[in-house]
Amino acid sequence: MNRSFALSFGVFLLGTAAAQASGIAVPEDEVRIVTFTKPVATVFVANPSVADINVIDPTHAFVLGKAFGATNMIALDAKGNPVSTEHVTVTGSSHLVTLDRGSSQYTFACASARCESAAAPGDQRTYHDDTMAEDERREADGAQSATPNEGH
Repeated sequence: MNRSFALSFGVFLLGTAAAQASGIAVPEDEVRIVTFTKPVATVFVANPSVADINVIDPTHAFVLGKAFGATNMIALDAKGNPVSTEHVTVTGSSHLVTLDRGSSQYTFACASARCESAAAPGDQRTYHDDTMAEDERREADGAQSATPNEGH
């Protein structure tokens, strides 16, 4: 291996690690609070399927890790000038367990000694679809029970 190539490659890797370290890292299904140095009016996230941003007040926002991956966010002041540009890295959830059974994959969310279905991309199709349908039914039932009954 060429010595100058190895040195250049090592410097490149060091620079890449430093750039990643300066961004926002958040585990999947968790939030982090971001503090801006100046008030912001708008915050954009490049890939909302990876992370979501919710502004709390002009100098703070929640960053929600939605799915494993990387994206970036840009915060603008009232005049449209950039206040902050950050890389956002969403790390995998530490509570997810993947079971490989033959060529089929099944994902579970585990806490203590209890695990529940937690469909993920790549899971066996009927398991994934059935789990997602059950989650949607549970969410709809919760929303319906939270809505006040009129006329009672």
